[in-house]
Parts: sequence; structure tokens; C-alpha cells
Amino acid sequence: MQPPRFIGSEIYRGSSYGARHPLSIPRVPTVIDLCRAMGWLPSAQYINSPRAKSDALTGWHTQAYIAALKEAERTGHVTPETRARHHLGTLSNPVFPEMFRRPATAAGGSLLATDLIAEGGAVYNPGGGTHHGMADHAAGFCYLNDPVLALKALLAQGLTRIAYVDIDAHHCDGVAAAFHGEERVLMISTHEARRWPFTGALDDRAGGHAINLPLPRGTNDSGFAMALHEVMLPKLQAMRPEAVVLQCGADAVAEDPLSRLALSNNAHWQAVALLQPLSPRLLVLGGGGYNPWMVGRLWSGVWATLNGYEIPDRLPERARSVLAALTWTRRPAFPPDALIDTLRDAPREGAIADDLRAAIHTLRARQAAWV
Repeated sequence: MQPPRFIGSEIYRGSSYGARHPLSIPRVPTVIDLCRAMGWLPSAQYINSPRAKSDALTGWHTQAYIAALKEAERTGHVTPETRARHHLGTLSNPVFPEMFRRPATAAGGSLLATDLIAEGGAVYNPGGGTHHGMADHAAGFCYLNDPVLALKALLAQGLTRIAYVDIDAHHCDGVAAAFHGEERVLMISTHEARRWPFTGALDDRAGGHAINLPLPRGTNDSGFAMALHEVMLPKLQAMRPEAVVLQCGADAVAEDPLSRLALSNNAHWQAVALLQPLSPRLLVLGGGGYNPWMVGRLWSGVWATLNGYEIPDRLPERARSVLAALTWTRRPAFPPDALIDTLRDAPREGAIADDLRAAIHTLRARQAAWV
């Protein structure tokens, strides 16, 4: 079997949602540069992402929405009617020069990934994971929904047992909407409780085939490990999925400004390591993450984990310089040395909240009814 493939693009290096937007930071370029500096990304494993064509995008999105998105990029503005109908030109989803080409590239990468893993293997598309996009409108920094498009492409290959696992701090409402009641796709989502978009309650089974586990504010590595080992892994082992799509949003880590979870990047890497052997096909996506040092370190470690590379205690100078060159308009403008000198966070273990224990107990008690 081929080694894992990494899908990237230079479009992420030159585009931004705007100086004041949380996605003003470089993310995918940092991962590419850091992995190359570590010697982890040979040219044979790197694939330049294609841009999805409009016809491919209408596998989930409406033609009217795709047309509006392309027109907004072309003209640089939206009408009040377009803003109201398609939620373009808002604070969350602003107009910017690459507002169609950039998300279409992420979607093209995820669609290409499904072709690459058709006969087995693993692909990493850190530019993907835009799980809030709806069929007819943008939402939550997501103009398109590449996880939905990838899952539909896997279904079109004839697969009937697909697992979508989402560990972003925000619930994957777009994916839930797309696959409500779809028995061939099991959705498992851990996300911060009472956090936007305020969906994904413990009792929400999305038509009967989803597991939602809201995590209390401050959930640490110990709490996530309990969820992973007592809820996610047993269900996936019993399911024996033909493909796993993992949305690996980095915003569940303590340093992120848009959530209040308290994980270290070890939690994400453990999830990747334990999910990888459970299916012959694995697609790993990016997602949220709004602290440039934290995202670059976490997503680079995901790639190292997929390849079985050892993560050193201290970065060599070439890799360290990639992180040292980053800047941020938020505080801290320059981070502590630990976010420059290393990839691996110190473990953040500790007490597990009673309400998380109770939620996990509830889900385990329902196992007999899970399909």
C-alpha cells in the first residue's frame, strides 16, 4: 500500500478572510513549511490540490448558491438579497478575493482524496474540514462543505459503512444536516457544550445514526481520552467501517481563542493513531483552529502520526524558524518558547467533569440500541 498522501495548495499562502477575521492567520502553509523543514514531506507524497468544478460542488450545494459565490468573487461585493439568502458578505463569511477559489480548492482536495483511497490508504487534506457549510448558504467561516462532498463521493463508490468522526470544538451542523437519517454514514462528534452553532445535543441522533457528545468547558486530555476509549473506539470497532473521515479541527486545544476546551495536541494525535488501523481507507481533514502556532504544531503532528515519524523533544533550527516567523494580531503577539521550540504539548490531564462522566455513561447505556 502506498504511504499517506498530503494534499496542499499555494492558494492558502496568498489568501485571507481579512485582517480582522480569525482566519487571517496562515495555517496550511505553516504545516507544509514545518513538515518540509522536518524532512517529513517528500515530493512523492505531496499532491497539489485541484479546484473542484461547479458540477462537482452541486453534489451538495445548490446551483444558485454556487453561482452567487462565484459572482461575489468576480465583482468583490454582494447585493443585500444575496447576503440575506446565501449569507455571503457577513462578518463570519466576508467577501474576499479568493472566496470561491479557496474553498473550491479545499473541496477539490477532499474529492481527489476519495479517489486516492478508493483501493485503500490514507490521505491528509488540512485545508479541508469546512463542516458548517450548508447546501444554499455559507456559515461559520465555511463557504463550501468539503466533508459532505467527500462522504457523498465515498457513497458513490458503493461503500455502505462509512464513519465520520469530528473532534472540532464546534458541532458539525452542516454534515448532520446532509446525512440526517442516512444509515450508511455514522457520524460521531465531540464538541464544546453550549458553543456555537448550539446544535449536537446529547440526545440528538440526527435521524437515528449519529452520536453527539458535548464536552463541558475545560475538558482536558483525560476527559477526551475517556470519550475516545469508552464511546468512539468501541462503536467504530463494532461497526468495522469501510472508510473513516476524520475532521481534526485544532480549536479544541487550550490556546485557541474561539473555544474554552483545554486539550493538548496529544489528544488529537492519539485519535489519529487509534483510528488509522480501524479502516482500510482514511481521510483526515483540518477544520477549526485560530492560534497560528497551535494550529501549525498540531496539524504537523497529525502528518507525523499518519507516517509513524518520531516527534522530537525539541525542533531543529530550520523547523523552529518556521514557527518563530509567525505573527498574530491577538495576544500574545509572540507566544511562550514552548510553542516555538517544540511540537508536542505537555499533557493536560486531570479531573473529569461529573457531567461528562454522566454523558458517557448515558451513551454507553444506549449501545444495545445503536445501529
